[in-house]
Amino acid sequence: MEEQVNRLVENTWTKFQSTPPTQRLLIAISGIPGSGKTTLATTVTTRLNALSSALHGKTATHPIASYIPMDGYHFTRAQLSAMPDPEAAHARRGAAFTFDSSSLRSLITQLRAPLTPSTPTYFAPSFDHAIKDPVENDIPIAPTSRILVFEGNYLSLGKGEWKEIAELMDELWFVEVEEEVAGSRLVPRHVKAGIAKDEESAWKRVWENDLVNGREIVEGRVEVTEVVVSREDEGWRPK
Repeated sequence: MEEQVNRLVENTWTKFQSTPPTQRLLIAISGIPGSGKTTLATTVTTRLNALSSALHGKTATHPIASYIPMDGYHFTRAQLSAMPDPEAAHARRGAAFTFDSSSLRSLITQLRAPLTPSTPTYFAPSFDHAIKDPVENDIPIAPTSRILVFEGNYLSLGKGEWKEIAELMDELWFVEVEEEVAGSRLVPRHVKAGIAKDEESAWKRVWENDLVNGREIVEGRVEVTEVVVSREDEGWRPK
């Protein structure tokens, strides 16, 4: 796994060298819940910034790469409650229809525009697990951030606005994992976040929601640039 991550970083850096200075390089990392895509996205972003600093001496206040998770595009609990079937909407939170794909597409469209001296800092929302809702305008994307690493379940889903989002990307990476492995990662995460009261109810949510969504993600996937097989190892352990 470590070797593959290193290759992805090297290939991305090489591709960035030929990216015109008025453009950004956009990469989307997707996979089923619990696949390890967050760890891959943050690891690649950190290593790209370290590489940039080592080669060019740029300070950490002006990173060349930024990580943008899709979690901030969850519909709020209030929005879920306003849906035609609020009980089902809350139970299925994490399914494709419980995300604001339109707002995400709008941001990416803005970020695809050519960079100019007047390009502003854009902002993406984050997700606060304590309040279980998004936090607006919490992740800054400065004009100096020219490699953008997006991460989320549905970024390579070939339907509706998700397909349009995928088409806006320069590269699509997909993290593959066995369902049982993904489930074993999700259960303690659900208990810790208060999504489930205990392991039994967490496994119930995994099988009735997370892996149902996961099958849609796998079966509806468009053609991707890279497939990363998620494995447990000491050098690269998914969170």
